Amino acid sequence: MGKNALSEIKLTLDGYIGQKIRLKANSGRRKTIERTGVLEETYPSVFIVKLDEEQHAFKRVSYSYADILTESVELNVFDNNDQLVPVRYVRESEQI
Repeated sequence: MGKNALSEIKLTLDGYIGQKIRLKANSGRRKTIERTGVLEETYPSVFIVKLDEEQHAFKRVSYSYADILTESVELNVFDNNDQLVPVRYVRESEQI
């Protein structure tokens, strides 16, 4: 499951490149960080989010696909009506 699940997450995120997203990242000790930005690019091991400039001190952040798999990062995509839609990836066992 490990390698295939990570590649499935990457393929799912490839479809959201250029879209506005909100991410919640667990930063330890019961602290959660929420950020909004645009999914800028995906690489073999990480994805890059360009953050909204007026809200954040950093311009870009990167997370690994393992962060999504272990649920330390949660992604939501804004749809056309600015409603949040959770990002779900299809596990190999769920495919028909």
